[in-house]
Parts: sequence; C-alpha cells; structure tokens
Amino acid sequence: MQLMKLHAIALATILYAGVAHIAQANDLTISPSISDLTYDANDPVTQVLAIEELDVWGRIRNGFGIPDLDNPLVGTQTNWYVARPEYIQRTTVRASRYLFHVLQELEKRNMPTELALLPFIESAFNPEAYSTAKASGMWQFIPSTGLDFNLKQNMFKDERRDVLASTDAALTYLQKLHGMFGDWQLALAAYNWGEGSVTRAIKKNQAAGLPIDFNSLSAHMPAETRNYVPKLQAVKNIIATPAAFGITLPKAENQPYFVTIGKTRDIDLKVAAQLAELPLDEFKALNPQFNRPVITGSASTKILLPQLNAEKFKTNLAQWNRPLSSWTAHTVNKRERIEAVAALFNTQPEILREVNHIPPNMRLKAGSTILVPKTAKAPESDIATDLAEHAQMAIEPDVPDTRRVLVRVGKRDNLASIAQRYKVTVAQVKEWNGLHHDTLARGQTLKVQVPYRVAAHKPVHVTASRNTSHTKNTKTASKASKSRNGPIMASAR
Repeated sequence: MQLMKLHAIALATILYAGVAHIAQANDLTISPSISDLTYDANDPVTQVLAIEELDVWGRIRNGFGIPDLDNPLVGTQTNWYVARPEYIQRTTVRASRYLFHVLQELEKRNMPTELALLPFIESAFNPEAYSTAKASGMWQFIPSTGLDFNLKQNMFKDERRDVLASTDAALTYLQKLHGMFGDWQLALAAYNWGEGSVTRAIKKNQAAGLPIDFNSLSAHMPAETRNYVPKLQAVKNIIATPAAFGITLPKAENQPYFVTIGKTRDIDLKVAAQLAELPLDEFKALNPQFNRPVITGSASTKILLPQLNAEKFKTNLAQWNRPLSSWTAHTVNKRERIEAVAALFNTQPEILREVNHIPPNMRLKAGSTILVPKTAKAPESDIATDLAEHAQMAIEPDVPDTRRVLVRVGKRDNLASIAQRYKVTVAQVKEWNGLHHDTLARGQTLKVQVPYRVAAHKPVHVTASRNTSHTKNTKTASKASKSRNGPIMASAR
C-alpha cells in the first residue's frame, strides 16, 4: 500500500511539473484542471489511487443520492430504453468524453451523482443539440436563461454549447432549484417545466390540502414533465445494474478525457484540429461552442483536447510556419449586399454566405459584422477581443430600396402636395416624369419612387446561430410544452 502511495505521489509530481513546463510556451498553456485530476479535493494521493480501482460508472453508482421514484411511468420509460440497446450504446459512448468532468464537478459541490446522467435525457450527450425552441447544448439552455447564468452568446461563440461553461451553469441552476424546493425531484421538474410552474402547482395542492411531492403534483404537469423525472430514474436503474437489463456499458475510464489549452491568438478550427492531429468532427465534439471557422484568441479562450493530442498540438504548433488564421472581421456601415462585400475582399459570395450562415436573398443591415478572408496587407492581424465579444450580425430581405407607384392627379393635387404625400421632393417627381413645368392636369398619371417597405419582415439577428440538427422539440421555461412520442424530450431553460 505504501508503494502504491509513493507511485501516486510520483504521478502527481510529474503531472504538475509537466504543466509548469508547458505553461512557458508562447501563446499556449496546457493545463489539466486540478478538479479533473483528483477524486477527492482534500487528498490527491487517495484520489489517484481511486482512479486505478473504480471506473466512472462505479463512481456514479456510489454517489446516487436522489430517492428512487415509485411511478408507473418509470417502467414505461425503462422498457423504451431497454428495447433500444443500440441507442444506449451510442449515447453512453458519446457521454464517455464528458462524464468524468461532470462527475468531478458534482462531487466538488456535494451533489447527487445521478445528475451526471441528466444530459442523457436532455440531449443524448450531444453538445451540439439544437431544438426548435432554440435550446442549445448538452444541458439545453434557451438563450435568455443562458444569459442569466453568464453563458456568452455572440457571433463567434455560444457558451451554451461550451462543455465547461454549460456544465457549471447547469449545476448552479440545479443547486438553485434544489434550494428553492428542498427536493431533487421537484428541482428536476422545475429544470424542465420552469420554477414558476412548479411553484404554482405547489400552491394549488397546498390550497387543496394535498401533498406536494412529485407524484402528487404530476397531475398539474404537462406530459413532458410528467415523463421527465421517470426518464432519469429509468436511466439510473439501467446504469445501476446494466446486466439485469441485458445492457453492456462501454468502458468509461476514471481519468480526465481532456485537458484545457489557453490560446491568446486567433486560429482556424481546421488548423487547430490539424495541429492536434484530430479529425475535425472529434475536435468539434470537444469544442462545439465556436460558431465560425476561426477561434478568436483571448485571455479567456479555452480549447479542449485529449491529453496526448494536446502534447501533439504543442509540438506541431512550435514547428508551424504559416498563418494560424485565414479570417478577419469586417463591419459594414450601411446596408450591404454580400456580392459587394465579396468583391471588396476578392472572394466568392457563396463563401461568405456559408461561413457567416447568411441565407440566399438576404443582405446585411448597417452595423453588421461578418467574417471575411484576410488580405495580404494584414496576414497576421487578429480580430480585436472587444469586437469578438460584441459583434452582431443582422440581415434583412434583399429587396429593392424603392418601388415605383403610379399616382393619378386629383382635382386639388399639385406637385408639392404629391411630393409631401410620398415623402419625396418636387424635383424628384419632375425628374421621374420628365416634367419641365409645375402645372399638372387632372387625371394625369405620374410615376413616383417610394421606399420599399417590408412591413412583415423584421431584421433577423444572427449572433449565435449555427447549422445544427434539430434533435428535439422543446418549450420555454414559462410555458408547458406539447407532449411528444418517445422518452427523449428536451427541457428548455
């Protein structure tokens, strides 16, 4: 046992020494988070030992702390999952990238570890999941609630998809809800249905002299919320005893899957993946928060990579002798067609539309910032941090600035009255109609150019958009959603 402790101490020493050496690299820090290296924040030695003795699934089982739910829907949901072993396999394999980190954060907060399984219900552990209610990420935050928990959403990144930031926000929100209701099952219901909805249901039951546990309140809940906690209980049951259900869980090693890289210079996603020697899809699975093909560097920019690939990234970066980024930002000061911007930067309109997620037949509103190729004049210049944090893009239908209308001259009309009516000048009316005098004849037809009004179309703001698949239907936190078939239903926050 003493020999094992010495081994653990040596391992910890190597890890910390390696970090100190790596941190000296210019524009690069590779730092395994302390929370992701230890099992118990107070005893690094026993934590490293525990890594050798227990896998992540075992740690989750050991930390179960929410009372089991006795509800007929638990059986229904369990049967649904058990009948789809390929779905469980696919989801648990995907989860293995993130579980260690989520579990560490739960243990650090002394929270029940079955909450690590909640993304199973929310997003099938897909951090790029995006719903029709605009809920995004592994924990499915809607934009407003994301902002409530300091998840930045701008043109270049959406922290609702950030593995580290969204996990921290979700656990903070769950702790808040548990503090409000004093019951984890009600906290989960509120996470799905909204805290206001749960509060109102409690008041109804209290007024009627009825209990206020989850089962007693479920009569007031929409179908999605009635099934939500039973789904988590079903997954919990399967993870607790997978063999009893004929399920084999994939190996989930009890050690960090990724380390954190700090990057202060801009770098293209493709270049970052290439330097890390990772397939682009795998790189995006760990770094889904980036909306554009360039990662803007700053003191707060973090990239996640598996440990081995982080070392490759460091080595390859030191030998890289080309620009790290091929993109820069451009802000328009007037309404602008994409074709005009493309000509300015000697590129194709289709390229700008693709990288900026601009649909056909739309143009930019004044003040919009878009990504454009770097020019030879400034190949090494980075996008300013302040611009990256606050850049926005708004688009509108690409319709003509004006349209022609025909005006029949009335008995009391004259050039001045017609010009005033259509908010143009007398000189313009005369020019459009080739008039050389100010006299009009009753019944005469005039051509007038008036501003093209798109009353039914408001500008579309595209600050944190992303072309992601719509994996689930969701609702807002304040309204109940319509029920849907199947147990994978999102809650939106």
